[in-house]
Amino acid sequence: MIRVELPHHLRTLARVNGEVEVQVEGPVTERSILDAVESNYPMLRGTIRDHVTQLRRPFLRFFACGEDLSHNAPDAPLPDAVVSGAEPFVVMGAIAGG
Repeated sequence: MIRVELPHHLRTLARVNGEVEVQVEGPVTERSILDAVESNYPMLRGTIRDHVTQLRRPFLRFFACGEDLSHNAPDAPLPDAVVSGAEPFVVMGAIAGG
């Protein structure tokens, strides 16, 4: 199982507390994880990725194992610690302010 941490507003929308776990068939990539999240929580479709382009929404970032993966290719393999479930794939809302 792949562990996924969602920001508070998406947890509220999905009606979950804490991390969610998803099953991914095949290679574990950003795309395969987000496909599984959107399949299990259809109310999140379009909130993390654009409906048409499937690109990450501007004010969200992706992290794993302390690294910012936001600009990596969506089909790039994720670290073994994410694949094994030792570390979560983190979707984080960007913080902006003045």
